[in-house]
Order: sequence, then structure tokens, then C-alpha cells
Amino acid sequence: MPTSPTSSPAAPDPDWWRTAVVYQVYPRSFADSDGDGLGDLGGLLSRLPYLAELGVDAIWLSPFYPSPLADGGYDISDYRDVDPRLGTLDDFDRVVAGAHGLGIRIIVDIVPNHTSDQHPWFQEALAAPAGSPARERYIFRDGTGDDGACPPANWVSHFGGPAWERVDDGQWYCHLFAKEQPDLNWDHPEVRQYFKDTLRFWADRGVDGFRIDVAHSLAKDLSHPLRDQPTLDRMLPLDGTDPLYDREEVHTIYQEWRQVFDEYDPPRMAVAETWHPANERTWLYARPTELGQVFDFSLLKSRWDRDQFVAVIDQAFAGHTGAGGGLTWVLSNHDVPRHASRLALPEDTDPDAWLLADGRHPVLDPRLGLDRARAATLMMLALPGSPYLYQGEELGLPEVPDIPHERLQDPVWHRTGHMLKGRDGARVPLPWTRAGGSFGFGEGGAWLPQPEHFGELSVEAQDGVDGSTLELYRRALRIRRGHPGLATTDFAWAEAPSGCLAFDRGAGFRCLVNLSGTEVPLPAGAQVLLASSPLGDGHLPPDRTVWLAVGAGARSGDL
Repeated sequence: MPTSPTSSPAAPDPDWWRTAVVYQVYPRSFADSDGDGLGDLGGLLSRLPYLAELGVDAIWLSPFYPSPLADGGYDISDYRDVDPRLGTLDDFDRVVAGAHGLGIRIIVDIVPNHTSDQHPWFQEALAAPAGSPARERYIFRDGTGDDGACPPANWVSHFGGPAWERVDDGQWYCHLFAKEQPDLNWDHPEVRQYFKDTLRFWADRGVDGFRIDVAHSLAKDLSHPLRDQPTLDRMLPLDGTDPLYDREEVHTIYQEWRQVFDEYDPPRMAVAETWHPANERTWLYARPTELGQVFDFSLLKSRWDRDQFVAVIDQAFAGHTGAGGGLTWVLSNHDVPRHASRLALPEDTDPDAWLLADGRHPVLDPRLGLDRARAATLMMLALPGSPYLYQGEELGLPEVPDIPHERLQDPVWHRTGHMLKGRDGARVPLPWTRAGGSFGFGEGGAWLPQPEHFGELSVEAQDGVDGSTLELYRRALRIRRGHPGLATTDFAWAEAPSGCLAFDRGAGFRCLVNLSGTEVPLPAGAQVLLASSPLGDGHLPPDRTVWLAVGAGARSGDL
């Protein structure tokens, strides 16, 4: 059985991931150790004590591999190395060892749908003739129409425009994302073996798990003629027969991966990213015979609405119970506007339209957004399962919607003809100090501009300050780890005032969320363990969440 160069952070627990609080690090925006304006592994290593004090159980590390950065690192030219701008394999080993020494596990991103166009395989394919074995690893096809001048099918890119790019000899290749990200052909045995060996490469270095990028898009129907698919993954059939997404055959791939994960003790975990609307097929990725977890983005997509939250939570329990997988909860990540801004948007406002207006139409109430973000987070952290946090949300960072257009990096901005702003506003480098050229991110500035108000949201400004968002997260994670009710899988809806939701967790713990617009009384005899924002006298104001000790638990005292 393979052994790792670094020990696990605790006694081997094969189910640690079912309740882990996972913190996503987008490395280029977390901390810069060498002053080049780009975050790196050295920066992460220096900030590991901060994450340990925050109280997280694991770090999900977004791509740090060699990349031309056509898509923020998700275009990978070498899956088994570190981008020299971010460090070395030795630096990676130091991060793993340092994290494990602090009791924190490491999850890394795997991007199996596509490579960079600079990957040696694709460069070999470009140099080879049509029909050659080198091209079989990707999806090359002849065009249609006169002289093959039209794309082979009507498939579209998630980043705008057609999902096909023509090469010099007249053939076309498929790219469901940027043209610099050619899709792999997962019918090819060499592709399948390459990724199983890549999983072992990182697991042998001590990695505890994997996040699988666009996990539902690997298997494709490539039979001739190619079938129509102009709607991306928004309206998929429930029988696994879409030509591009969520095909039944994709599960064979993950069953093979499970065999790789189970070669290790404890077995490596994995979580699937699938952005299509959650349905009964979503949970299949989380089966114990496959990945074990799948991201449920329904909470992230919900409005600030009591009925939506209840429906999303009920759906998650029903789906995961049937599949036997682990529950996941998400409010923000590197692909969406931060929830401290998103939850303040009026119901009829499209977040993409708000971004396109540079955040000026409408102008948001930052206090409302922060109150709701803190309340939603406290609700999420009280649910059974594994919450995934995104770097900077513990500081209450808002979206940065007004990055100057000439500074935007996201290919979405360019490929949509400036019709979509893209994801840069959630990727602005973190503020660590009140002052300085990049608020402590690094000595050489930051690769995306930070707004002036970031200084007062910095770690330095919030550390030790009672009532700050940072201290709220720290205390919430301490209680989550120590309260006996939160250590169980118990969950039951409780009676709540109109427009509110409440649920109980095990031994005397209740979470109450006020989405009603008016203050409501707290339950008689309950003891407040933690509130997302200040309370009224015996009342819970709107846009607040409170954790309560009720019944016998109310006599147990605070934690």
C-alpha cells in the first residue's frame, strides 16, 4: 500500500470529510511571499497558523500547477508539478507537512475535462496530421459546410461563443471553456490511465483528497454525426443521455477512481463539482462507490427567502440520504459574486447585470449584505455535513464589482464581447493589514486591484475585535467543534415564528434564522450561544441567526 511522506494530521478516520469545515484557498490571491504580486505556496505556508486559529479542518487548494493562466490556473500544462511562479514541489511538500502538523488536511483540485493548449499532448496533436493517434486524446473533428468552414456541431462554450476552434490544417477541436482549454477524449484509455496515475502522484505526497472540476462533463457522446447541444448544462435529461453532460458513462470513470482512493489508508476523499441544477442525478456522484461528495450549490443560488432555504435543505437531506454520500454546503467560491454582496441584491436583480454596471445599479447597502452573509453562514455552519468556506468570507469581504475594465483577467469578459464581467471580483487578493501597497498581501502589489476599504476589513483590523466577522467565524467554529449536539447527524425542523426557520441538532441545540423583516421573540428559557449580529432585548432582529441552548441544554452554559 502506498505510503505518504507526511503523516495524517490525526488518527486515521475514513469519514473525516463528512463533517469537515473546508477552507478554499485560491493561491494566486491568498498571500504573496516573493513580492511579484501573485500569491504563492510560500505565502500559504506562512499563513497556516492563521487558518489553524480560524478552526478549519481542511484546505481545498485551487490549481497551483504550471499554467499559462488563460483561465486563472484551470488551464494546466503539467498536472504533476508546481507553477514556478507559485513555488516548487518541495514547497508543496512543506505546505502539506505544515498543515498536517496543525491538524489540517489538504485537498487539491483536479481538472480532468481539459488541459491547457500548452500541454505536451496538445502540442503533439497540433504537430500531427488529422486522424493521427496524438489527436485521439482530444476531440478533433472535420468541419461542416463548404470546405469544412463551419464547426462540426452547435456546441457552445461556457465562456461565450462556439465550443470549437479551427487549426491550421482545417480540423476543429472541442473546448467547452476557453479555446486555450481543449477538451480531452475520455474514451481514450491513455487519458484514463494518466489521471489515475496523477491521483496517485498527489496522494503519495500526502494529499488527503481531491476536488473534481466540472466532474459531470468528462464522458461525451462522440458518435457520428455529433448530436445537437446548444443549451450547456442547464436543461439536462434525467436519464443520463445528454451528449455532453451528466452522461451515465461518467460514473464508470469515478468507480475506477474509487479503487485508486481505496488503495490508501485512510482512503482519499473526493468531491465533485457539477453546476447543473440539483436533481436526483446530482447525488449519484456522492455514492460511496464513487466520489463520496458532490457540491450542492442550491444554497448558494438561493435568494434571502425562508421557503427557498427550507426547500434546499430538505432536498439535500433527501438526495444524500438516498445516495449514501456526504452532505455539502456552499455560500461562496471563486466562481460567483461573494455572498456579502449577493444577498443584498433585490430579488429582481441579475447578479451579472449588477456586475456589468460596476455595482452602481443598484447601489447596495453593505450593512444589509454583511448582516445577511453572517446570518446565512451561521445557519450553514449549524447544519450537519461539510461546509465549504471561501477565502476572505471570514472577513466579510464584499464582491469588488468595479475593477477597471483594462485590469480584468477573466476570459469570460473577452469571449462574451464584454457582455459578462466574469469572476475577477471574487478573486481580488486578501487584505492582511490595515495599510500598505497591497494591505499585507505582498511587497510587490496585487495582481488585481484592491479597493481602499479593504484595509478596514483586513485581518489586522478584525483580529481580537469583539463582534468582528473574523471573530464570529472563529467562535462559531469553536462551538461547532465542541457542542455535543453539533457532533451528531441529528436534524429536526423546530417550530418558528412566521417568516423564520428553526432546526434542532441533538442535545439541546437550536438554530433560529429570522428572514421575516420584523423582529421576533426568542424562545422562552433559551440561552444564547452565539448570534450573527447584535440582538435586541429578548428578540431576534431581521437578517440575524442565533444559536441557542434549549431545554436541558440551556443549563449547560456557553462554550
